[in-house]
Amino acid sequence: MNISESYIQEIVEKVVKGVKTENAIVNGRQLKGVFPTMGEALVAVDKAYKEFKAYSVAQREKMISKIREYTLAEAENMAVLGVKETKMGRVSDKIIKHQLVANKTPGTEDLKPSVMTGDDGMTLVEMAPYGVIGSITPSTNPSETVICNAMGMIAGGNAVVFNPHPNACDTANYAVDLVNRAVLEAGGPENLVVSVVKPTRESSNEMMASPIVRMLVATGGPGVVKALLSSGKKAIGAGAGNPPVIVDDTADVKKAGADIVKGASFDNNLPCIAEKECFVFNNVADKLIASMLENGAYLVKGADIDKIVKVALIEKDGKYSINKDFVGRDASKFLKEIGIDADPRLIICETDFNHPFVQEELMMPILPIVRVNNIDEAIDLAVKAEHGNRHTAHIHSKNIDHLTRFARAVETTIFVKNAPSYAGIGAGGEGYTTFTIAGPTGEGLTAAHSFTRSRRCVMVDGLHIV
Repeated sequence: MNISESYIQEIVEKVVKGVKTENAIVNGRQLKGVFPTMGEALVAVDKAYKEFKAYSVAQREKMISKIREYTLAEAENMAVLGVKETKMGRVSDKIIKHQLVANKTPGTEDLKPSVMTGDDGMTLVEMAPYGVIGSITPSTNPSETVICNAMGMIAGGNAVVFNPHPNACDTANYAVDLVNRAVLEAGGPENLVVSVVKPTRESSNEMMASPIVRMLVATGGPGVVKALLSSGKKAIGAGAGNPPVIVDDTADVKKAGADIVKGASFDNNLPCIAEKECFVFNNVADKLIASMLENGAYLVKGADIDKIVKVALIEKDGKYSINKDFVGRDASKFLKEIGIDADPRLIICETDFNHPFVQEELMMPILPIVRVNNIDEAIDLAVKAEHGNRHTAHIHSKNIDHLTRFARAVETTIFVKNAPSYAGIGAGGEGYTTFTIAGPTGEGLTAAHSFTRSRRCVMVDGLHIV
């Protein structure tokens, strides 16, 4: 979906002039489901879950449908709020992400019972709720993750308490309010999803330790996932990635260049699935770079690469870490810092494998390109660059052997062939959408079934009619 910049400007003006004064986040109005303390939030959500247990699956689906409706209606507002609060990403791409969540997040249809019959009777297996789920959400996709998780968790029969990232709490809490308004209109209970006004590490710890919370879900970095896994509770952790993309000499190189720019620049490279480093066969590298330049990329060379490094990364004792002030910023901001006046979608540069742009997950619209001689070298370096996260990888090739060998070697949760990275979560590719991709704990692309537990009901010598 293409959205013009003039249209985006109209949206921004609308938010600043209209929503800013009406929005509960900015004018102090109490948001539905958002409480001053975690203790109050937990009491409220526990009460809501006890009421919710009496609701039918059909009633759950009615709530999900209403959340979809509300999300589509407010996709523009939430996109602007997210960029305004976090200073990360692109409004036009965040609109698309909210539309994707609304249209392609599974509902109750994802809960599939199974039946076993035989001479000894019948056994029914159904997917049951955990109860109250505690969810930690990131600053990169604050409202998208809240809404996507809420839809899946409610579809599974659960209630949710969120502890959003502090740097995106206003946007996340606006999404909590949206979900509650939708649930109430559909006849659901108050405070089915809750949050706190100012989330902290202390509120997160209180949530994780509470006996009210039966399951934990975190979308974020390795630190928060580690904390969840040491909680002693059932936990789903969506960790970091550093997705490589390979382009071999059998690929449609012109299309590959366009696709990689689209994926690596989408929302300024914030999605954890986005292409972070590119390995291209030497004999098609020039053609690939030319295609990227034709499709909105800007090539930096020589000393300018070193200057960009100093903007994007912080070096200390020979080790690099990302400059958080530039995560998810427009490519033009990086170029402006080094004295270049240009507004591309993506910055590209040629580097060697050991360059920090290859080794660090930047989450910035900067793509390092490494030339390789053959598929063996490409796969070896790509697997090493992915650092064993087993999150996402991509390849552009028409060689079935190359596709298969890379998929087997990299072992990622998502593997995208001949398309932009976002095809892996259903945007231009088949399959459903999620913003919680659980590689560390193995659930993969989470949906309603991920937030349920299996229950078996056995009847001996009955209901077997054959």
